[in-house]
Amino acid sequence: MQFSAREDIQAPVNAVFEMFADFERFERMAMRRGIEVRRLSGHMGVVPGTSWETEFRMRGKPRRVEINMAECDPPTHMRFEAASKGMNGSTRVEFLALSQRRTRLTVDMSLSAKSLPARLLLQSLRLGQSRFRRQFQARLSEFAREMEERHLHGS
Repeated sequence: MQFSAREDIQAPVNAVFEMFADFERFERMAMRRGIEVRRLSGHMGVVPGTSWETEFRMRGKPRRVEINMAECDPPTHMRFEAASKGMNGSTRVEFLALSQRRTRLTVDMSLSAKSLPARLLLQSLRLGQSRFRRQFQARLSEFAREMEERHLHGS
């Protein structure tokens, strides 16, 4: 299953990349949503090999996902690989300077199943794909507006 979303942001590409690379902020956001997050690698910077272990409940069952930053080329893109017991995922985030003060953020995500229960989960996601895509785009749009505000107010 593959999906993507993109959003134009009123901020320079370097600023958007730096805000996206604020992994501590993402970790706090996840924890506020009830997801346990542990950074496994010792790096606090934005470097390939940075990895996290997450634990959360989905559809009443505990899930564990390991996420690894596979690529990072500032300020053009990052790629993350995720693996769980029955599923793999890949996310590519691209930053394209449209002008000195405008950046296009594109997020491409793909999921693949390694087990029968994971295939069933993906199938149920496919059935609700249009709703899932709308939610994904809405969250990216909200995130883009937050980045614009952070850039405008320097926080």
